[in-house]
Amino acid sequence: MDDTQKPGSHPNRVRELREDRLMTQAQLARKARVALRTIHSVEKGMNCRMDTKRKILLALGMRFDDKDQVFPPNRRGYAHSAGLASLGAFSAGARPGSEDNLS
Repeated sequence: MDDTQKPGSHPNRVRELREDRLMTQAQLARKARVALRTIHSVEKGMNCRMDTKRKILLALGMRFDDKDQVFPPNRRGYAHSAGLASLGAFSAGARPGSEDNLS
């Protein structure tokens, strides 16, 4: 690991797989039919749509079934469950205008 990389700074393996295939970001973007900035963002660890993941996997010569090897599922699970927990807390509260007037 070189000095510019920090452990955990790239939660997916897109960059590693792209470099193993001797492809530039621009070549991968062209082959996947996505914007160059999308490849850059994904390699930096930003989330993307499932369709974008599919395009990147196919452009790397992989099957969609291999997605968990490239894009670890634990990130989405955590964010998704955290979002649902906060939604549950919101919906459990009283809605404006629905208070019972007991007096």
